[in-house]
Amino acid sequence: MSSPTGEIYRIDWLPGTDTLHGTCHCGREHTAQDPVEMWEWMLAHPQGHESQGNSS
Repeated sequence: MSSPTGEIYRIDWLPGTDTLHGTCHCGREHTAQDPVEMWEWMLAHPQGHESQGNSS
Protein backbone atom coordinates (compact mmCIF):
# COMPACT_ATOMS: atom_id res chain seq x y z
CA MET A 1 0.00 0.00 0.00
CA SER A 2 1.41 3.41 -0.86
CA SER A 3 0.47 6.81 0.44
CA PRO A 4 0.00 10.08 -1.48
CA THR A 5 3.57 10.99 -0.45
CA GLY A 6 4.95 7.77 -1.96
CA GLU A 7 6.07 6.41 1.41
CA ILE A 8 5.58 2.68 1.85
CA TYR A 9 5.36 1.06 5.27
CA ARG A 10 5.29 -2.71 5.56
CA ILE A 11 4.48 -4.88 8.56
CA ASP A 12 4.64 -8.66 8.32
CA TRP A 13 3.50 -11.11 10.95
CA LEU A 14 6.01 -13.91 11.48
CA PRO A 15 3.87 -17.11 11.42
CA GLY A 16 4.03 -19.25 14.52
CA THR A 17 5.04 -16.29 16.70
CA ASP A 18 3.58 -13.11 18.16
CA THR A 19 6.31 -11.12 16.41
CA LEU A 20 5.80 -8.38 13.85
CA HIS A 21 8.55 -7.39 11.43
CA GLY A 22 8.30 -3.88 10.05
CA THR A 23 10.11 -2.11 7.26
CA CYS A 24 10.00 1.68 7.12
CA HIS A 25 9.93 3.58 3.83
CA CYS A 26 13.60 4.49 4.53
CA GLY A 27 14.57 0.79 4.52
CA ARG A 28 15.22 0.42 8.25
CA GLU A 29 13.75 -2.65 9.94
CA HIS A 30 12.28 -3.24 13.39
CA THR A 31 10.68 -6.15 15.23
CA ALA A 32 8.12 -5.96 18.02
CA GLN A 33 5.30 -7.95 19.55
CA ASP A 34 3.12 -4.90 20.15
CA PRO A 35 1.45 -3.45 17.04
CA VAL A 36 1.17 -0.02 18.69
CA GLU A 37 4.93 0.00 19.36
CA MET A 38 5.55 -0.93 15.73
CA TRP A 39 3.42 1.92 14.32
CA GLU A 40 4.88 4.43 16.77
CA TRP A 41 8.37 3.44 15.61
CA MET A 42 7.45 3.79 11.95
CA LEU A 43 5.58 7.05 12.27
CA ALA A 44 8.35 8.59 14.41
CA HIS A 45 10.71 8.50 11.38
CA PRO A 46 13.56 9.42 11.53
CA GLN A 47 13.73 9.18 15.35
CA GLY A 48 14.69 5.66 16.35
CA HIS A 49 16.10 4.89 12.90
CA GLU A 50 19.69 6.01 13.58
CA SER A 51 21.37 2.61 14.01
CA GLN A 52 20.91 0.00 11.27
CA GLY A 53 22.05 -2.75 13.65
CA ASN A 54 19.37 -1.98 16.25
CA SER A 55 16.29 -3.90 15.18
CA SER A 56 14.28 -3.64 18.42
